Amino acid sequence: MSNMKILWVDDEIDLLKPHILFLEQKSYSVDTCSNGADALDKVTQNQYDIVFLDENMPGLSGLETLTEIKVKNPNLPIVMITKSEEEYIMEEAIGSKIADYLIKPVNPNQILLSLKKNLDHSRLITEKTTSNYQQEFRKIAMEMAMVSNYEEWVALYDKLTYWEIELESIEDPAMVEILESQKTEANQQFFKFIEKNYETWFHGDEHPVLSHQLFKEYVVPELSKDRPTLLIVIDNLRYDQWRSLESIVNQYYKKVAERPYFSILPTATQYARNAIFSGMMPSEMEKKHPDLWKNDTDEGGKNLHEEEFLKAQIQRLRLNISHEYHKITSLKSGKKVLENIKSLKENDLTVLVYNFVDMISHARTEMDVIKELASNDKAYRSLTQSWFKNSPLLEIIQQAQLLGFKLLITTDHGTINVKNPTKVIGDKETSINLRYKTGRSLSYEQKDVLAFKTPKDVYLPSITMTSSFIFAKGDLFFAYPNNYNHYVNYYRNTYQHGGISLEEMIIPFIVLEPK
Repeated sequence: MSNMKILWVDDEIDLLKPHILFLEQKSYSVDTCSNGADALDKVTQNQYDIVFLDENMPGLSGLETLTEIKVKNPNLPIVMITKSEEEYIMEEAIGSKIADYLIKPVNPNQILLSLKKNLDHSRLITEKTTSNYQQEFRKIAMEMAMVSNYEEWVALYDKLTYWEIELESIEDPAMVEILESQKTEANQQFFKFIEKNYETWFHGDEHPVLSHQLFKEYVVPELSKDRPTLLIVIDNLRYDQWRSLESIVNQYYKKVAERPYFSILPTATQYARNAIFSGMMPSEMEKKHPDLWKNDTDEGGKNLHEEEFLKAQIQRLRLNISHEYHKITSLKSGKKVLENIKSLKENDLTVLVYNFVDMISHARTEMDVIKELASNDKAYRSLTQSWFKNSPLLEIIQQAQLLGFKLLITTDHGTINVKNPTKVIGDKETSINLRYKTGRSLSYEQKDVLAFKTPKDVYLPSITMTSSFIFAKGDLFFAYPNNYNHYVNYYRNTYQHGGISLEEMIIPFIVLEPK
């Protein structure tokens, strides 16, 4: 590495001449001084890439000098070097956001390692991550050709999500493009898998846990009379978004289980989330709860009766539990739940439905400023994480940890960035969702959709005797021929759900215990 400038501050600087010569041979430029006051002058007058700072000096101590340097240049990396191993010194230095901490005597290779970690960090990570992904790329490609069941699809999607997040931090757009193309290919293969297997999941033993089975199969076994359980359903949360929130949640809770499950089709809130709370597929809800279920063409909200659905399912399962349900759709409603969280400890189960991520998705379609903030998947994850860090939901989780709640986090479906249109024609009664359509006499490109001409075969309701359902594959979205170009330009590169993709269908269920 060249053109990197180091300031080394030590009251015995002359004894460090061999170290300095070693660094200069490695093409580093090294300035020296023997006290804190001179160090502050040099930092003011020069641009340094890093400072090595002795902790034990006469006059201004190392810790005092550290504080003063941080005031002048808060982003300048400082490596503290000390003879002392006393804990309070380490804590003071770490609390002042040092870049590294070395114990004397130090050898040249320790110094070099610290430099590379702090100054060459980005390049080294980029090179290593790129190399590792290039090797993994071939494995993923082979696995994609061989995958044959839903467990293998979960594992493959987990790998793709891992590498998507790993590659977002490196400076190599070419690698990101390669991953994107691999994800596109994976979704094409996944569509064929769903096309072949989805209907059979309702008529045999080999199937993943689906939306309508989630409560009975995953939630109920976690319930206990000995402690309260908090179930948080974050609407529209993809697996990669959960990964971006996981490290924050882990400050308060430890993950004890992660059980991915599959959203039913359509991967839309009125179908998938109602299925979670009712424990039924949509056609069963329509038949057994006609007063609660609404079809696409019905007037009014489609998810207004989740609490009633949940209550009916708890009674049907004969669960002797006390429970409450809350839907949070605003900052105000989130704060209200937070204020009353101590009272929720009296319940065996508290369910919170949090709608914010879904609102981001819809706002991104309608508001230019959100389009700028969430222009791609990386930015979408970042925006979700930023919201979460400053939301009442995080405060609720923090308080739940203090109160000893077991925590379950899940979602109803994911979402996908749609990029390519496919034409569809239907009558005025056809549903309006961009990733699925239901109606009569639908005309479409057969290669682009999975169609169910008899919806009851997959437990979906029929609005009329001749209604069918179609689901878009991959990153496609439905567009009508009328005003086609305007429609396509408006919706391209927006986040939609309802169709068939890894992002929409394979979703997290997480079990956590308080730390």
